[in-house]
Amino acid sequence: MATVKMPQLGETVTEGTVGRWLKKVGEAVAKYEPLLEVETDKVASEIPSPFAGTLAKILVEEGTTVPVGAAVCEINESASAGATPVQQTAPLTTSGNASQSAVSAVPAVSNVEQPAAQRLQVAVRDGIRYSPAVRKLAREHRLDLGQLTGSGRGGRLTAKDVMQHVESGSARFSPAAQAASAVTSVSPERPAPVAAHVKPAAVAPPAEGDTAIRVTQMRKTIAEHMVLSKTTIPHAWSMVEADLTDLVKWREREKDAFKAREGVNLTYLPIVVLAVCGALREFPMVNATWAGDKIILRKQINVGIAVDIEDGLVVPVIKDADHMSLSGVARKLVDLVNKARSRKLTMEEMSDGTITVDNTGALGSIASYPIINPPQAAIITTEAIVKRPWVVNDAIAIRSIMNLCLSLDHRVLDGSVASRFLQSVKRRLETFTGTA
Repeated sequence: MATVKMPQLGETVTEGTVGRWLKKVGEAVAKYEPLLEVETDKVASEIPSPFAGTLAKILVEEGTTVPVGAAVCEINESASAGATPVQQTAPLTTSGNASQSAVSAVPAVSNVEQPAAQRLQVAVRDGIRYSPAVRKLAREHRLDLGQLTGSGRGGRLTAKDVMQHVESGSARFSPAAQAASAVTSVSPERPAPVAAHVKPAAVAPPAEGDTAIRVTQMRKTIAEHMVLSKTTIPHAWSMVEADLTDLVKWREREKDAFKAREGVNLTYLPIVVLAVCGALREFPMVNATWAGDKIILRKQINVGIAVDIEDGLVVPVIKDADHMSLSGVARKLVDLVNKARSRKLTMEEMSDGTITVDNTGALGSIASYPIINPPQAAIITTEAIVKRPWVVNDAIAIRSIMNLCLSLDHRVLDGSVASRFLQSVKRRLETFTGTA
């Protein structure tokens, strides 16, 4: 009987949540065939089976969080299959030709086999071991972990236990944490703490006809990030109207030749990305991060693209987007969107964004107030292009108009800088002729 263990999906990842089993007990599974989906706070990945055989036993139910190296299932190997798995230290990804899958499998990692630095990531307090995720949540919510009961193996306290305790409204603050929070300043490595713990509103249990939907790890992470953003970042908002009539005509003329030449569709989103990059070079303060006692201006322009998938919203990042051509950005967008929707994004492709672009207009929106993706200082949305009566040379004409909306971190940016940045994006779109 072979054992499959929880893989490490990133250098700093110490645990994962079983999101969905792709095979049932008793079903045959081929070597490298997707076996289960594992979710972390960054990505959700399909994990391939390191063995060929029959799924004999599921040891971890869907929605359960376990540490890296914990056994998740047992496979009764086929007689013709080798028992030694091929080790993997990263999620299955696709690189280069989309038809070539990375051949890798789940590692059988024990605590003894892990590097010393990784083993030390689990801290001991009062004789009890707590994972980094648990300690982080305890700091954020100022909890006394000694008052919580764990549901993990051997009574281990998991991040899920902590969040359930917080959401229940029965959280008991740690006096030491409360005292520390009164004198602790914000550091560049740590986001500003929430000013006060707010007891959630009481929720009536599901009634007859109601449906209770399990909150996935991705949805929990989205919720936590949005609460962090709205409680620690003073949002401000601005909007401008852009006359894209000339751009619409240019795209109509060029799209067929572009598709034949580049192999991807010419959409408005890569054009917006180039316009944003040009405006960031003109106003570098927008490409910045609040770091408590300093503001860090980022040299790299890494544009995050909000992608709507089945479980929520993910934001893969186009690194050094300002160094790319229109065709390069268009191809990269297609690659990242396909990976996002097939759950193949890596941690590297989800990290280090310096600004986010959200194409809310694709869903018919004409104006939106986006929430900033911390620790970035701004997020811009492109709304639907609609035909409207417009004044041109003191005459009424029908033009193609798009609203551009910007949310900004008012700690980093004043309204004047943000407005000039937004005007720069508008000007670049209205005068676009193939380059930004």
